[in-house]
Amino acid sequence: MSCCLFEYCRVQELKAVREFLFQSQQNNNSSADRKGENELAWDDSNWGSWDNPEAKEVGSGDTTGVEEDTAAVSAPWLQDCLVSLSPCSDLMVVAKGSKAVFLSAKWRSDDGGREGMALAVSWSGTLSTDEGESVSNVICIPLASQKRSSTGRPDWTCIVVGFSSGYVRFYTESGVLLLAQLLNEDPVLRLKCRTYEIPRHPGVTEQHEELSILYPAALVTIDGFSLFQSLRACRNQVARAAAAGSEVVQPPPLAYKKWGLQDMDAIVDHSSVGIMTLCVFDQMRNASILGGFHAAVKGSLPAMSQYITVGGGPYTGFYYAIEGSSQPLLSHVALAVASKLTSALFTAASGWLGWKKQNEEEPTQKQKPKVEPATPLAVRFGLPDSRRHGESICLSPCNTLAGVTDDFGRVMLLDVGRGIAIRMWKGYRDAQLGWVQVSEGRGESSPSAPLPRRHAQFLVIYAPRRGILEVWGTQQGPRVGAFTVGKHCRLLYAGYRLMGVNSVTSQGWQLHTQQVCLFDPATGALRTVTVPFHLALSDKKSERAKDLHLLKRLTTLLKSRELEPDYLESEAQRVLLDIKHPAIKKQALESLLANKNAPVSCLTNITRLLLASLRGKDREAVDEALLQLCSSQLKLLQLYTDIQQLHSTVEASTDAHTKPTEVAGVEEELARVSLILQRYTELTSGSRPSVSFAQDSPDASLSVRGFLSQMECEGEEIRVVPGPDADWTQLGSFLFWGCLTGESPLQKVCDTLQETGISPQHLLSLLLSVWLHREKEVLKKPKAVRHLHTLLTALSSMKGAVESSWDMQCVSPWWQQVRSACVQSQSAAAALLAAIVAHRAAKVNITSLAETKFQSEWEAVSLELEQWAVCVRQLEDVLALQTLLCVAPLKGTPGGATPHCSVKALLEGGRGGIADSVAKWVFRQDLAPERLKDMLQRRGETQRTEQPSQPVLREKSQEDADFNKAAELLVSVCQRFPDSLSPDLLFAHCCWEYVVQWNKYPEEGRYLCCAVEHLKLVSSPHIQLGISSMMWNTFIVKRFSAAAFLMEKVGKAPKDRLCRRDVGMGDGAMTSFLGSCVELLQILMEADSGIEEVTPPELCVEEVWGGAEGPASIVELALEQRGIHYPLVQHHCLLATLLHTAMTFNLRVKPLSLFDSKGKSAFFRELVSIQLMPSGDMDPGLVSLRQEFLLRVLTGWVKTQSEAGTAPASTRLDLESGDETWPSLCLDLGTLLQVNPDILRRHLVCELYNQGLDPRAEQVMLEVEDKDVLGSQLLVLTGQRLSYSLLHTQTQTKPAMELLARLPPTLCTWLKAMDPSELGCPSVPLSQTSRLVSRLIEILPENHGQYSLALHLLEAVEVLQEED
Repeated sequence: MSCCLFEYCRVQELKAVREFLFQSQQNNNSSADRKGENELAWDDSNWGSWDNPEAKEVGSGDTTGVEEDTAAVSAPWLQDCLVSLSPCSDLMVVAKGSKAVFLSAKWRSDDGGREGMALAVSWSGTLSTDEGESVSNVICIPLASQKRSSTGRPDWTCIVVGFSSGYVRFYTESGVLLLAQLLNEDPVLRLKCRTYEIPRHPGVTEQHEELSILYPAALVTIDGFSLFQSLRACRNQVARAAAAGSEVVQPPPLAYKKWGLQDMDAIVDHSSVGIMTLCVFDQMRNASILGGFHAAVKGSLPAMSQYITVGGGPYTGFYYAIEGSSQPLLSHVALAVASKLTSALFTAASGWLGWKKQNEEEPTQKQKPKVEPATPLAVRFGLPDSRRHGESICLSPCNTLAGVTDDFGRVMLLDVGRGIAIRMWKGYRDAQLGWVQVSEGRGESSPSAPLPRRHAQFLVIYAPRRGILEVWGTQQGPRVGAFTVGKHCRLLYAGYRLMGVNSVTSQGWQLHTQQVCLFDPATGALRTVTVPFHLALSDKKSERAKDLHLLKRLTTLLKSRELEPDYLESEAQRVLLDIKHPAIKKQALESLLANKNAPVSCLTNITRLLLASLRGKDREAVDEALLQLCSSQLKLLQLYTDIQQLHSTVEASTDAHTKPTEVAGVEEELARVSLILQRYTELTSGSRPSVSFAQDSPDASLSVRGFLSQMECEGEEIRVVPGPDADWTQLGSFLFWGCLTGESPLQKVCDTLQETGISPQHLLSLLLSVWLHREKEVLKKPKAVRHLHTLLTALSSMKGAVESSWDMQCVSPWWQQVRSACVQSQSAAAALLAAIVAHRAAKVNITSLAETKFQSEWEAVSLELEQWAVCVRQLEDVLALQTLLCVAPLKGTPGGATPHCSVKALLEGGRGGIADSVAKWVFRQDLAPERLKDMLQRRGETQRTEQPSQPVLREKSQEDADFNKAAELLVSVCQRFPDSLSPDLLFAHCCWEYVVQWNKYPEEGRYLCCAVEHLKLVSSPHIQLGISSMMWNTFIVKRFSAAAFLMEKVGKAPKDRLCRRDVGMGDGAMTSFLGSCVELLQILMEADSGIEEVTPPELCVEEVWGGAEGPASIVELALEQRGIHYPLVQHHCLLATLLHTAMTFNLRVKPLSLFDSKGKSAFFRELVSIQLMPSGDMDPGLVSLRQEFLLRVLTGWVKTQSEAGTAPASTRLDLESGDETWPSLCLDLGTLLQVNPDILRRHLVCELYNQGLDPRAEQVMLEVEDKDVLGSQLLVLTGQRLSYSLLHTQTQTKPAMELLARLPPTLCTWLKAMDPSELGCPSVPLSQTSRLVSRLIEILPENHGQYSLALHLLEAVEVLQEED
């Protein structure tokens, strides 16, 4: 709690600022420039400690050494510049000569990732417009926002610049000139501003806003309100002109008052104190001095504006201007407006009449405006000192004091009201001054202090010669702080805040302004001074300072790690008793109770002693809040001690507390669910290991600090504070875990808690929290269920638990709280056990109430028991489902964290929540659709045989064993949910889950294939139709259209890079995707065909789950889908088949070009819409393109068959799988595309013979209709084979040459004309060629032109066979 100097901002790019402002000097002296670059480099040696203030108390030792000296060498350049910082610290101006640089605030992150504010260059340029003028002074005035939502931040900042020519110009943050006015022909010496301050006392005169401009012999003041309005209007007009691209209209000049300051030899600085009113005595005294004994005194007290100037002859002058003695100077304003209007009209008229030429230039020399004379103002009095010359004056924030510096190295403190010097400091040559005003914080004043808060003022003096910054208390206060800083810093003190604020708009504002800033040019750091209010108090009244010192001492004591409890207790007692201030004493007690190392006995003794000391005092002198705090904390500490002692006793709870009759029903229920509990325990206990911290474990003992933070004491009642689940569970473990494990006396703990007055509902919540959150430990302790029953019974018997007036036909709030906790819990087993125990306890409670009320032997039937029956059944179902979800996925599957479910989550998930959970489990297990179908068939078998526990197959391996276990669990879950997990619903949800996962990972094409396979297994065409329509519209059509347009653009099967760019998947995944699209559209057409033959299914739900409310399930949405337009789906299926074919065989094709305009426009429309489809005969050109494409498909397929025949056996199966359907598919496509199928068959036969696949070719040849054309085609192919055998083999045999000589010349010439290179497989056995020639003679008629040629070929082949 001492005075501190901390950094809040950094100024960046100082080197660039220096180079810009001193550019001319650098050009003149390049060697000095090179040296300066080295010297002006950033000193980042200490940048890592921005958050630690560099300031330190004087006398702590000079450790800066050479680093400070070297840094200081680079800093003196700033002393030649004018520097002004906005009081909001968001804009800094550095000017020299005619140049200026504006630096604006921005947020930046340092190397450590911490964010902070920095000032960076936002504008730089030349401000002077007249030759020879330079900047003589500058200030930054932030203007307040007029919006109602403003909270005190400035709307924008105006830069006011005074020049040596006498001009005063106003600029925006971006350097745009708003207004310029010549107020006097002498240089501007100082610019100062006064803004609105809220009066602290009713009698204080409210000061108006004002801008004052000091010239060597004149003082100009401009009213702040009119200046604010003018600047806003100018800025808006400039913005509109910039938006419209027009010229800016010069605004009218400002109204001002101008005083001619007389009777002083030289004036260098001033302060405008504001309006003041003399008291009656002062008025009579002044009248007597000025007018003598018979002077007349006016009845009304005049209001005067006070100005103080410093300089020479006298050293300080006091001027008083009576309000109303000088009117604002407006004569030249009217003249300027009239002149501007006349000039504008003349310019417009000359343009209309044709006088003004387009290239006519404006006169280069502008006439200077007229300067109004000043109103003389004589000095009232001063402080004469012929040898002393003042250098600066700094007015305090409350306008009562002022600090003045002189050329003798003195700092003088003036009393502004009395006009006298009240204090002087020596040894401060070239000092810079500033003020810090601190208000007394809320709660710092004593209880008997008056209502208005006190304020303290501190004078800040920066002595650059000594490199020291000091803070002094005023008026006669001591030095409260001193810091060693650089010798070339600048102390920036604005003395004003936001302009445009008044008593109405300032209500509720928090003005974000800094009072004093120290700018260090060596590092670019901006630091501000913070002074606590109590430093202004004298020694006699500094009890608060002493109390704060004691508090700091206690805090330091508590931070020490190794500390004896006795020493801590004695020291803490002494400190708490010595502290006088109640607020600080309360803070000390709270810090002591929040310490984690203090033992509970120590805290109890200290609190008890403090409470006794408070009660021994007078009731009126004791702070009630402190007394209440001590009493409540002592009560909580006693409760903590009692519970801790009960848990540490050796005595354990015996079974006598539990009645056998009450537990008997629980044991029966536990035996019924023992099997599923055992499976759940096995699966959860073997879960993957995890890391946890010891202090976060529920077994960790609850500290006193944690106990006190979760408990509140109000009067005689103790309440539990709601908090995070972990803290809640830890508190519950502290209270009840010993009772649940049987290690603590259960009844004594309950009695102790009941005596404290804690609400039974809070105790019940804590008990259920520890039970539900420590499920694994509960399942390992079989006796814990019995102890839970005893605890529930004991809590139910407490006062306020179950109301005696409870109607059994209504729901009890007490038992409803238990049900709510169980229903919301994700610990399925613990929730089921708690529900079973609570059900039994509630039944006993209801039975006893019924006996007392009705005294009948009839069994009581109530709504409460019905609610419990439903709850227990729901929890059993959830436990079975959770057991299934806990089955670990197989290796290599997606896996992921085990999902948890609860009754509440399933009810809020809607009717499809259960099927959705199982579908996610199927995906994590990566179960193939056929294996899932086998599991569900096993469900039907077990339902028929009613033997669910016997496995159907014997395990052959560990994988089969795991599969059978999972199948058994799935069967048991499906038996519990016969409606929610019907096969169609489960397959539909699995389909949707897989397609959702495929949409996340499009490269996994098998996900979409599995989704389609699941969809095929759905038996209801209504569900199939809806699911497939939703899949198409939601996930498929966008990527499908992108693939079609991409292939149309490139004209072939696209490469991997293009597929990833446009479709979002690789080329292999895109091929699989298009194949799945074909299957999906076929399913859609089949479902549409069978929808009329089957009635829509009725969706049912189990009775106990009938209250499910939430989003509609996938199946419900599917049944709401509209019917499709079959021809449009067939049209898309055709396109999908073409795309899939092109990608499979890597063909060149533009798929959309195979359709006419009607067909193209129908693509990618809503499948339910009726589109104009292609009909009639197609254009022959399109048919030709389609035929060419299908022929290339058949060629590609035959090549794959040939490659499959020559491939190794391991890969041959993969190549042949599914390929046999391509020929029939091409024939079907030919029918749809109006291509003659016989042409396709003939081409297929020729391609098969070409590749040497003669047996397959003979099978297809039987289906060819036009045998003649086929015969001619095969005759050429036969000739190519013989030509290769006789003429083109590398080693021609002698028999072959003799045969060639014996052949007829016609045949020989024909064979030589053949080109065997066109054959895909030229080396074919002669037996196959002979069989081919025989088939030729069979299919060619005898009158065919080439029949004789075929006979000659047959003879030649037979001769060759004989020779072989």
